[in-house]
Amino acid sequence: MEIKIGVRQIGRELTVETDQTAEQIEQDLRQALLTDDGLLVITSDKGRRLLLPVEHLGYLDLGSEHARPVGFGFED
Repeated sequence: MEIKIGVRQIGRELTVETDQTAEQIEQDLRQALLTDDGLLVITSDKGRRLLLPVEHLGYLDLGSEHARPVGFGFED
């Protein structure tokens, strides 16, 4: 799944591919908002970890969990 992350006072967004589901990311974000450290952890599909302080997040755009097919598809 592709996630686009908007950071406050930064003009460009971050983009990361992850194997986590939208529900997992949403649950982790809700939990991070309630904790004292306020840190959202997202693991990319390549194994890298992003540590994001929720106080600096502008938005999370959770893309489709299923990859779009590439090319032309023929159905019989």
